Amino acid sequence: MLDLMNNVSRNCEGIDRRSLLKIGSLGGLSLTLPTLLRHKAAQAKEAALKDKKPARDINCIFIWTLGGTSHHDTLDPKPNGPALVKGPFGAIDTAVPGVQFSEICPRLAQELGRYSLLRSWNPKNGSHGFADQYCMSGRTPNPAVAYPCMGSVISHQQGFKSALPPFVQLGGFVDRTFNGGTSGVLGLEHSPFEIPAEANVDKFNVRDITPPLNMEMSRVDRRKQMLASIDNLQRRAERQPAAYDALDEHYKAALNMITAPETKRAFDIGSEDPKLRDRYGRTAIGQRLLLSRRLIQAGVRFVTVSDNAWDNHQDCFNALKNGLVPPIDRAIPELLIDLEQQGLLDSTLVVWMTDFGRTPKINSASGRDHWASAGFVVAAGAGIPGGLVIGATDEEGGFPTASEYHTEHVVATIYQKLGLPLDLTVTASDGRPIRLIEGEPIREWI
Repeated sequence: MLDLMNNVSRNCEGIDRRSLLKIGSLGGLSLTLPTLLRHKAAQAKEAALKDKKPARDINCIFIWTLGGTSHHDTLDPKPNGPALVKGPFGAIDTAVPGVQFSEICPRLAQELGRYSLLRSWNPKNGSHGFADQYCMSGRTPNPAVAYPCMGSVISHQQGFKSALPPFVQLGGFVDRTFNGGTSGVLGLEHSPFEIPAEANVDKFNVRDITPPLNMEMSRVDRRKQMLASIDNLQRRAERQPAAYDALDEHYKAALNMITAPETKRAFDIGSEDPKLRDRYGRTAIGQRLLLSRRLIQAGVRFVTVSDNAWDNHQDCFNALKNGLVPPIDRAIPELLIDLEQQGLLDSTLVVWMTDFGRTPKINSASGRDHWASAGFVVAAGAGIPGGLVIGATDEEGGFPTASEYHTEHVVATIYQKLGLPLDLTVTASDGRPIRLIEGEPIREWI
């Protein structure tokens, strides 16, 4: 996570020059030499030398429901199964003849023509943390190699498109036990800019970005000039200027974000039509998804939208019906409609994934446990055909019976849609070449 609220640092003489200016500064933010334009220019030059370029500039909204969303009780019901399999929910028809969803997903059922559903995803994993790394990078955890997630690869390969960072994570619900959702070998500068703040409020405030009330930007300019002078004096005696350059990239990006007009516009979710906010739902996931559209519109390339509490080992059905499913059932279709109306759907890939599926049989606590052999993936936009349901599971929803695909295939599809080569190799800090993805795209989505 790119966290700009670092602790006050000290050297052997006490508080260092950065912390001196950090005290009383913008929300605790340390500001330094503003050379982000040089950084962007270097990225542009590097991009110009690449042989492979995407035909179109495709962005991505990656929706992550942390914990493992039950496929039985949402998008792959088994109404003809035994009671311990089908659960208490009935099945309803969708916009695609012959396809049914759980009755607690009426909006997703109605709008199936807008997206594609993969019912034959085999997660090959039933462990939290492991799933976050695997699903977000396409590579299983390896103690010797920290594989970067897709958003970090996009940041590394395609760089800035505006003052906003290329990779943003909304919500803090990514398990990083196995480095899931991180930049890995690509370095901290390609970590997600994480925004855990609640967007479902009237006055949305982003720590490190939104200035405190009554603070004028002239104060930011004064601190910038002061730190630039101190930097110039002290760096002449620095023995490791490269180390300071690497550290400062975060602060340069932060300063540029604070002062850029597109930043204010992107995060001003309160300026949206209240009726549109209502259609998304005045919920955490609903407003995060609305904010994700605003960020894509403002130049962010990859947005991870995270949601919590889907690990329902007990009292599963009350949690799903009365808490978890209605907000996402409302918000995802509205996101697709909104993207289309804004003219962004063709250039924005939307993917919904979760850790894994849930057990076919209900446990003694009225819940479902982890299931490593079946689950679902939803995809839309960027040429994904709407109304397409790929594959199927057996009568108990335990195993794929047709068109089985794995996580590598899903991530390879995202790579190809975003213009990344499937044989992409980067160099680790120790000089090792690291291949980032091994898999073929899902045929029906390409």
